Amino acid sequence: MQQTKEINALFSLIDDPDDEVYQTIAEKIVSFGKGIIPNLENLWENTPNAEVQEKIEMLIHRLHYNDLTNDFIEWNKNPYHDLLLGALLVAKFQYPDLHTTPVLQDIEKIRRNVWLELNSYLTPLEQANVLSSIIYNYYNLKGIEISYNHPDDFFLHKVIESKKGNTITNSIIYQVLCTQLEINAKIINIPRQMVIAFFHSDYDANSYKGHPQEKIHFYVDSLTGQAYSHADIENYFKKISVPPVASYFKPMSNQQIIQVLLQEVAKCFTLPSNQYKQAELLALCNLLDS
Repeated sequence: MQQTKEINALFSLIDDPDDEVYQTIAEKIVSFGKGIIPNLENLWENTPNAEVQEKIEMLIHRLHYNDLTNDFIEWNKNPYHDLLLGALLVAKFQYPDLHTTPVLQDIEKIRRNVWLELNSYLTPLEQANVLSSIIYNYYNLKGIEISYNHPDDFFLHKVIESKKGNTITNSIIYQVLCTQLEINAKIINIPRQMVIAFFHSDYDANSYKGHPQEKIHFYVDSLTGQAYSHADIENYFKKISVPPVASYFKPMSNQQIIQVLLQEVAKCFTLPSNQYKQAELLALCNLLDS
């Protein structure tokens, strides 16, 4: 966007000490849309005042956030709700200039390596063993405990880059690969865990009327790739003193998975200086309710 007299006039008032005046100026600047970001970045580089620089940074963040909000609205409208795209949109909250192509290429490399090892004669457990061997041994993805001191652990491109992810991001990667390989394995949200359930090939969550656990072969821990039996899961429920109701075994929708990811990332921003990010992430989460 080229400099104009109007933009220059607005920029000259950013340092106005009157908050009401500043808010009016800020709203006008934001109304120009993300095309004004290069102008703001140029202004930041030529502004020695740290307080004014901070105001400019917040304006740039607001512009990126408005753009991201629109992207989430469009994602939510799409009936497919692509899980990989949803997770990358979450990453764009913190990294608005993220280039997604390298991530898509890395996922495709893993998918191809798994596909080369699969054949139509493998049992679901053998398929899971191939997946886990490629993901955790060949590709070397590691599982780490959830830490709200490290927001990067929740952003998929950073997980792919570092090869270290928590139960949420690793589960997303595992499910994305299963979907691409047409394997009927989905994330289920049992209490305090996210695990992958390998469902019978004929199971459809929208039409099946019985207890979904009846249609599960076994489970996979996304932190390690280890398979768990029904007995293992039943023992877990006994250990935490929670009844294993049907809802815990029903596959989460892609919208629900992205909502959990947004809620967990929001917990990373609790300091007074960045609490506004928590509110913004939760607002994005609420968008997916509709």
